[in-house]
Amino acid sequence: QVQLVESGGALVQPGGSLRLACAASKSIFNFNSMGWYRQAPGKQRELAATLSRGGSTTYADSVKGRFTISRDNAKNTVYLQMNSLKPEDTAVYYCNAVDDLYRVAWGRGTQVTVSS
Repeated sequence: QVQLVESGGALVQPGGSLRLACAASKSIFNFNSMGWYRQAPGKQRELAATLSRGGSTTYADSVKGRFTISRDNAKNTVYLQMNSLKPEDTAVYYCNAVDDLYRVAWGRGTQVTVSS
């Protein structure tokens, strides 16, 4: 069972930037895909971005052009660079990993708050 640990969440002003990191306890090449999801208060968890083993990316329409998902294979870490942050980006951000049997592992989340 992989362990995923998110970090990098913080309080940031509108228009600011943050980089989230998700460190995996084993090689991220074990996974078909990895992704970032977010859950705002009172709302369902939603996709932010995913990155496949082959390097393909998907983004929610609400974050396209502002967020970038990437990885460092040597560090077994996936990142989410978030620019031009808006108050509506406020949420707990979760990392997930999907293996080739489509089993899903989740991290515990990191809080991002965008407010002046």
